[in-house]
Amino acid sequence: LHRQAEQTCKQLLRTQEEHERLLQAAMEQAEALEHSLRSTEAVLAERAAQLEDAQAQLSRNKLLIEDLREENRGVAMALQTAELKQKSTEEKNQLLEGQASALKQLIGKITPASLSG
Repeated sequence: LHRQAEQTCKQLLRTQEEHERLLQAAMEQAEALEHSLRSTEAVLAERAAQLEDAQAQLSRNKLLIEDLREENRGVAMALQTAELKQKSTEEKNQLLEGQASALKQLIGKITPASLSG
């Protein structure tokens, strides 16, 4: 009975030591997981900040693009106005050239008559 009690005690001691080793391993694993979790949270926080910065930059870029579109509309209207003025100027120039040609012909007819008279 005494020997059986000693064996049972030794078995309980081995079981207790095994449980302590398992508990220690579980605690170390939990600490490693907690460290990994903190690292992951830090990386996620950094990525979130980067995404917020990118979103802010995207918003600024959208505003700049809209400003450029508005400016382009103004430039297009100014260009159209300039083209219309150029066309009108060319038409007036052609008219003046026609008048100058007619005037030269008239002067050419008047000049010989006034020299001979």
